[in-house]
Amino acid sequence: MKALVLENISDMQIKDLPEPTVSGDEVKIKVKYSGICGTDKHLYLGLPGSADAEMPVVLGHENSGEVVAVGPDVVDIKVGDRVAIDPNIYCGYCKYCRQGRPQLCEHLSAVGVTRNGGLEEYTTAPQRVVYRLPDSVSYLSGAMVEPISCVMHGIKRLNLEPAQKALVIGDGFIAQLFTQILAASGLSQIDVSGHSDRKRELMSRCGTTHFYNNATEEVPTGYDVVIECVGLPATQTAAVEQAGKGGQVLMFGVANPTDTFALNSYEVFQKELDIKGSFINPYVFEDSIALLASGKVNVEMLISDEITLDQVADDLAGKFDHPINKAVVNIEKSL
Repeated sequence: MKALVLENISDMQIKDLPEPTVSGDEVKIKVKYSGICGTDKHLYLGLPGSADAEMPVVLGHENSGEVVAVGPDVVDIKVGDRVAIDPNIYCGYCKYCRQGRPQLCEHLSAVGVTRNGGLEEYTTAPQRVVYRLPDSVSYLSGAMVEPISCVMHGIKRLNLEPAQKALVIGDGFIAQLFTQILAASGLSQIDVSGHSDRKRELMSRCGTTHFYNNATEEVPTGYDVVIECVGLPATQTAAVEQAGKGGQVLMFGVANPTDTFALNSYEVFQKELDIKGSFINPYVFEDSIALLASGKVNVEMLISDEITLDQVADDLAGKFDHPINKAVVNIEKSL
């Protein structure tokens, strides 16, 4: 079968690999779509994602497809099912799993990071991380359940009320998902601090109240909820500064592991801020699929590029000659 293998840092090659087989509780899936994520760019450059990539490896942790085979211990998934894959596989026995915080699992493995993912014709995963898609959710949307689920975990880390004013820092794909889900949650005001005027119209369609170009406009302060989706020291510092008294700050953007940011400890004390992190997506796939099925999240309008396997390396290396909002790999067109 055809697969795109990350052989080493910044070295991806299309190869013919043997089709995977299944045993036990494993499910074999013919991949339809696989999304390209900022985490894939980190892994391509040798940085960690949810875990360190074990190269050589086939990337792709945002996947949808059709079940073509199941192991003898699979009880709830059948051949022909349309599915999405939660890439994160928890051990179930470490102290964090037993405490009900599996996202902190000490033995985390992940499809497309520590085991082969969706940038190949067929992939496998344990049945416990394979979720059926309703007929109303396309394969293209189904590949986006994983990023939606990460945003949903972040949302669940917050205490949200309709009267709150929220600020989303960033105007990329994840910020767009946050804006849609905050709007679906009924918040009265959802502002965005971005850097690209060309994103204004799209962010408005996502539910933005006000869009501020932080390069040319002053962004207000005093927000009840601030969600940082960029992962840079400057935007992390801004997130704390722009939160109001009693505010909640969610640090969602994936930072470089060596980065630090300036934090005014008196400001945290005086405002009585709650500052939280958000890591991966424990047990929110069903909620995320429901958001797609209900139409409360429209992810297809956010996808700017449908590419093939031979274009992935150029995307990860930033070589495309046009702005990309979200790229998704059409695996069948790649064959």
